[in-house]
Amino acid sequence: MCGIVAYIGKNDAYPILIKGLKRLEYRGYDSAGIALLDAGKVNLYKRQGKVSNLEEFVAGKNIAGHAGIGHTRWATHGPPNDVNAHPHFSNNEKIALIHNGIIENYNSLKEELIVRGYHFKSQTDTEVLVHLIDDIQKKENVDLAQAVRIALQNVIGAYAIVVISSDNPTQLIAARKSSPLVVGIGKENDFYLASDATPIIEYTNQVVYLEDEEVAVVDLVTGLNITNLRNQPKTPYVQELEMQLEALEKGGYEHFMLKEIHEQPRSIKDCFRGRLNASEGWVSLGGVKDYEQKMINAQRIIMVACGTSWHACLVGEYLFEDLARINVEVEYASEFRYRNPIINENDIVIAVSQSGETADTLAALELAKSKGATILGICNVVGSSISRITDAGSYTHAGPEIGVASTKAFTAQVTVLTLMALSLAHKKGTLSETKFRTMLSELEIIPEKVQRILERNSEIEEIAKIYKDATNALYLGRGSSFPVALEGALKLKEISYIHAEGYPAAEMKHGPIALIDEEMPVFVIATKGTSYEKVVSNIQEVKARKGKIIAIVTEGDTDVKAMADHVIEIPDTDEHLVPILATIPFQLLSYHIAVMRDCNVDQPRNLAKSVTVE
Repeated sequence: MCGIVAYIGKNDAYPILIKGLKRLEYRGYDSAGIALLDAGKVNLYKRQGKVSNLEEFVAGKNIAGHAGIGHTRWATHGPPNDVNAHPHFSNNEKIALIHNGIIENYNSLKEELIVRGYHFKSQTDTEVLVHLIDDIQKKENVDLAQAVRIALQNVIGAYAIVVISSDNPTQLIAARKSSPLVVGIGKENDFYLASDATPIIEYTNQVVYLEDEEVAVVDLVTGLNITNLRNQPKTPYVQELEMQLEALEKGGYEHFMLKEIHEQPRSIKDCFRGRLNASEGWVSLGGVKDYEQKMINAQRIIMVACGTSWHACLVGEYLFEDLARINVEVEYASEFRYRNPIINENDIVIAVSQSGETADTLAALELAKSKGATILGICNVVGSSISRITDAGSYTHAGPEIGVASTKAFTAQVTVLTLMALSLAHKKGTLSETKFRTMLSELEIIPEKVQRILERNSEIEEIAKIYKDATNALYLGRGSSFPVALEGALKLKEISYIHAEGYPAAEMKHGPIALIDEEMPVFVIATKGTSYEKVVSNIQEVKARKGKIIAIVTEGDTDVKAMADHVIEIPDTDEHLVPILATIPFQLLSYHIAVMRDCNVDQPRNLAKSVTVE
């Protein structure tokens, strides 16, 4: 959840750290801090709130130093304040440490350290680590790197840490378990460390992704050295980043979220580029090609995910079952791992995650792997933990998504699941050749249809003005549009703080209808398809109780238009592809309502982009 960045080299560390923290702020923005090594002393500065608060605080202070660590926090233990902000000092202020993760046994370690004479200033679990490392180094008479290794063998939980010490002016020491950490190798014998590649790409495209329980020592004299916790050497695998720096900038848009909404015609096209050819009549996902027959023969496919990715999986369930006639179960990863699920070696488990680092999803994969299931992944970030742990998988190629509320990642995930379902259906023979080719042709032009919806932005903004002060909202859909209703409600909750709920349209009569009055906006997906008449009936039920209807309809529809208070038209498409189109107006509505309510669109309160802790 938190963001980590560090640098050691010939350049000034401060500008690199501050810029890196700004790029990582989507991971947490409760507080921020830096520690800089200069003239044999570690200077530490930290402040509650955003990175901009830290910048103001350090103005006029000593920010010299060619080595430093930085952190932006999403609070777990202890409220957001100056004291709980990272980095944390050892009592002698020689060692400073930053941490992303949770130390589960911190309380017992803390009690032991207090007995040994250590004083704690913060309420965090992280401060335990820096004191433990200091204690081991003194007690065992070992160097700092070995003290880190020994300390981490006594820790239960998840961590990505970077340690700096005034006694080791040429070194930074880093380690990870369950939380991501990447090492960037500079061109001038300098090194960068970060939670993800966003702070690094400006300086180098050569990176090493640390594996679980690996410790990296970056040294200006000896270079990069990686070992496990038992000090056994590991060979670094250097990868080349494909990310472009421009993708990390707003590009003229007011917010990253708006930029990412408008990037969807491109991101969807990039998702199926090279994987789909309608004129030749083929679809191929190279990453999972060798596992397709196993998927066809599987007793069931289990999809695990969290949040928006879970909604994408629900769409995938409809697609797999309707097109390929394969049994699919969709599970919250957080629940799946704790309810002792029945899994066997004939099952396929597909994990879906934007970041590829979601802690609960990774744990669900580990559980499935231990039971002998085949595990596949769908994620956006190359080199992420999910991409490394799975047997195979597919990248969505959506590009970096900085806004905390996911937009283009969702449509890219649905696109990959659609491609997968079509490929399986074609190979299994559950889809006629004519229908298969028709769907390929329709999917190929979906980006153009998304662009047409985006051109209705001003029309959607006018509707947002009417409902910006609502206190509650309902979202309704049937079939594969039901997950879109869930996703629409989530977007409104996430960034505008309006309470919203999504329901299958028919379930409205089983409780939620009690909430409907003349103040209640009800957002309905009422596009042409097999359930159209049923949805029309649901709309009539809402109107009979004076509810306000905002309907997503197929272009040219007149029946719903006659009943609804507002309609947003989307281009006609195959019913299976409606979720990709229908979600766009909901994204724009949520965005505009949040802006009108003066909410922080890109960094909504209490949320972080990459949920790397339980």
